[in-house]
Amino acid sequence: MTREMGRRLTAELLGTCLLVATVVGSGIMAQSLTKDFAVALLANSLATGAILIVLITILGPVSGAHFNPAVTMIFAAKRETSLIEAIAYILSQLAGGVLGTIAAHLMFAMPALGSAEKVRTGVGQWFAEAVATFGLVMVIRGGLRHQRAAVPWLVGLYITAAYWFTASTSFANPAVTLARSFTDTFSGIAPASVPAFVIGQLFGALAGLAVSTMLFANPKDLQREQ
Repeated sequence: MTREMGRRLTAELLGTCLLVATVVGSGIMAQSLTKDFAVALLANSLATGAILIVLITILGPVSGAHFNPAVTMIFAAKRETSLIEAIAYILSQLAGGVLGTIAAHLMFAMPALGSAEKVRTGVGQWFAEAVATFGLVMVIRGGLRHQRAAVPWLVGLYITAAYWFTASTSFANPAVTLARSFTDTFSGIAPASVPAFVIGQLFGALAGLAVSTMLFANPKDLQREQ
């Protein structure tokens, strides 16, 4: 492994860790301060959107700030990263996500890892995860094509909104989904519910790739095709 690759993998691990720590930690804090689910969800969504803006801004120049196996898969499919690099990224993201749950639990004096009991299932929620991830890929690729500097804000604002317009509250990230199965708190998801969520996310990501490739193609590439 080169030093540069080590920097990139560290950025992916740390970024995913802080993202999950924010999702889980803000959920625990919200749940301890209010019994109103809507207020707790608002706090959770605002914290998640805010940390995404920060993390993508500071770590984007290092690794591209994927923090999400579905996003890495899309870049690999477009041959913008190699298969070996993509696998390394995904492993770092998965490890970072679990570390994020551990960090959140330890901050609130809870056991390092638990097992979520909150069942999240049904066609509506699976479809919601496909929609959420489809939109995320569209936002990322559209932002990179038209307004690269705005990508941190675009992603943060999109995820904040998607918490509210999707039935699943927009996990849209296999690493985050897995990590949230280890917390039996506000943001948890039962381990048995994880596979269907991830399948929905991957289908959504592939659909986002297909549509974004068509919509955001470089005019020069379109001329070559003609």
